Amino acid sequence: MAFSTFDHQEPDGTENPWRTLSGRQVYDNPWIAVTHQEVINPSGGKGIYGLVHFKNVAIGVIPIDDQGFTWLVGQYRYPLGRYSWEIPEGGGPLGQPLLAAAQRELLEETGFTAARWTPLLDLHLSNSVSDEYGVAFLAQELTPGTSMPEPTELLALRRLPLLEAIEMVMAGGITDALSMVALLKTNELMRQGLLLL
Repeated sequence: MAFSTFDHQEPDGTENPWRTLSGRQVYDNPWIAVTHQEVINPSGGKGIYGLVHFKNVAIGVIPIDDQGFTWLVGQYRYPLGRYSWEIPEGGGPLGQPLLAAAQRELLEETGFTAARWTPLLDLHLSNSVSDEYGVAFLAQELTPGTSMPEPTELLALRRLPLLEAIEMVMAGGITDALSMVALLKTNELMRQGLLLL
C-alpha cells in the first residue's frame, strides 16, 4: 500500500503565467546546477529568476522495528553550521529506481536491511528556488548489519520510540524538512488506523 494518492492536476484552463526569455548556467558541480533566467512574470513585467537544479532525488527512510522503535541519524550540516537529527537520508540519481536508493541509504547509514517497504510520500523541498524533489519510505521487518557511511560522513545513530521522534519534531528538535514531513505523516497514518505497528 502506498500513502501518496493526491491528484496534482492544475485547475481547468490554468496555463503557466511565466515566460522564459533566456537562461544561462552560472554554476555546475556533480550535485547541483544554477541557472540565471530572464523572465516575464505573471503580472507581465520583466524580471529575473535564479534556479537551482538538483541532480539527485532526496531519499528518506523511517525504519521501524517490531517494538515500535526507529533510528535517527545525527550529523553536522555544513550549510547550517549546526548539528541535525534526521531520519536516514541521502540522494538517488535521477532516473534510477527510488526504492533501490532508499535500500542503499538505510544500509549505509544504519546497517539495516528491511523485508517490507512502503512508499510514504513525495514532496518538493524548496519550490520557490529549486526543483529538489524528495520521497520517503517506511522500512519494516528489519535485519541488523554493519553500517557503511560514506567517507565524508561522521554519523551518530540514535534508537528511540517512534512517538518520541515525532515529539522531537513538535518540540523543534528535528528541523530537517524531509524528516519532519515523513514523521508527521507517519503519525497521522497511525492516528487514522492506516498504519499499525
